[in-house]
Amino acid sequence: MYGNLIDQLIDSLRVLPGVGAKSAQRMALQLLERDKVGASRLAESIVEALDKVGRCGSCRNLTEHEMCGICSNPRRKAAQICVVENPADLYAIEQAGSFQGKYFVLLGHLSPIDGIGPEQLGIDQLMARLNHDQVTEVILATNLTVEGETTAHFIADKAKAMGVSVSRIAYGVPMGGELEYVDGGTLNMALQSRKAL
Repeated sequence: MYGNLIDQLIDSLRVLPGVGAKSAQRMALQLLERDKVGASRLAESIVEALDKVGRCGSCRNLTEHEMCGICSNPRRKAAQICVVENPADLYAIEQAGSFQGKYFVLLGHLSPIDGIGPEQLGIDQLMARLNHDQVTEVILATNLTVEGETTAHFIADKAKAMGVSVSRIAYGVPMGGELEYVDGGTLNMALQSRKAL
């Protein structure tokens, strides 16, 4: 519609989550018409990140170093590992600011139908860390989906067999949430995972 290069830019912007055709078009035109310096900086940042960012050798989080800042921080509790499905989950927990242990990023969840088994999730690497780092607790923070629950149970069984304490993050009614607006599945989970006061 606009020409090959502009159409290609619009199409490339659509790979971003939540960006449809109209949003991609607005972004492309903004970058080309009003912010060429910002567009150039964005292009350089993407190329440099693609070139230099890899996976942490210990937890598999994204980093530009051999070990990420969390794994190399001596003040973090090495005996406590929180297992998450992806880096976005890790960042969400870090933003909450209360967890002081270390992490392991699965980069997905068990899904035999999609060909994702324990090997693809690095479960052997996780078990080696539990043994080598003398981990005393594994906190499972996989998503509350069928696949996430299956993955959590699989890891829990292996960790318990090694004598490691296993816990699961709590789920239920969000802070500030009103019960009348919470869905039935969430309410059921909240009731099942209740705790004494």
